[in-house]
Amino acid sequence: MIIINVGYKIFNDNYERYKKIRTPISIKDIDDLRVGDKLLISGNIFTGRDAVLPKLKRKIIENKDKPKDKILVNLEGSVIMHTAVSDAGIAPTTSNKDEIESSIHLLSEAGVRIHIGKGSLSEKTVKSLKNQKSIFVVTPPIAALLTDSVKSKQIVDYEYEGIEAFFKLKVENIPGIVAIAHGKSIY
Repeated sequence: MIIINVGYKIFNDNYERYKKIRTPISIKDIDDLRVGDKLLISGNIFTGRDAVLPKLKRKIIENKDKPKDKILVNLEGSVIMHTAVSDAGIAPTTSNKDEIESSIHLLSEAGVRIHIGKGSLSEKTVKSLKNQKSIFVVTPPIAALLTDSVKSKQIVDYEYEGIEAFFKLKVENIPGIVAIAHGKSIY
């Protein structure tokens, strides 16, 4: 049983109703997920938002025909959460901002299987996710809950961006709900 105390309200939920996902994520894992599935994501995930995702996108484009070591991390089977990382915690930012949504296709093509954020995405992005065998997951925007799931953090690239740097987080049981999968959307 998961009991989450947020302010004065307590949310109860049952672990058995969640599908547990561990990184790296395979295409078979993605094929088995449906819109509305509740997830608990564990393993290493990456973070990025407005400042970093366009830079990461450019780096992928510039190095498309070169060895993948130019990107500092292997994105195959990875998760990217649209968030900044600070001592105050993590919480998803709006994913349909142009700086973020425009990176989703290329990051999926580079191997990202799950994008975590909030808000609806365009039909073009929904189709792109389907074609790239990736999905979009929304999380509760409750910084205390999400931050409690972070076990360690490390800056991977763009350190000069501060809390918006490209981080690798080791997480245990980040909760989420599949919002877009296989061309279907809850929006």
